[in-house]
Amino acid sequence: MQTTDFVATLFDGHGNPDKVTVAFTMAVNALKKGHSATLILMAEGVTLGKPKATEGMDIGAPFEPVPTLLASFLELGGRVAICKSCMLHNGLQESDMAPGYDIITAPDVIDLLMAAKGSLQVT
Repeated sequence: MQTTDFVATLFDGHGNPDKVTVAFTMAVNALKKGHSATLILMAEGVTLGKPKATEGMDIGAPFEPVPTLLASFLELGGRVAICKSCMLHNGLQESDMAPGYDIITAPDVIDLLMAAKGSLQVT
């Protein structure tokens, strides 16, 4: 797994749109500042790895809707990684996840976090 400058770990999904919004906002801003970035979906957050899973997530101004943030994140070169153990624990399979997202294991998470210049843990 290729490391990045900034890593955000997101443990929440639809149950906490505020945290989802903040994680995506910070990840997009890391990219806009010229850093490479990975957003790791863990625990309930893996449900956001499904295609179109962020549709309708919008907490309002001054924040952008999550689908817009996700599109910007991907367009700017951000990478989404999904914790395999969390995915399986939540009854999901790799085939359920959006194409292009990386499925990673615990050692990959450690490598990403240890190599990052900065991180944000959204729990």
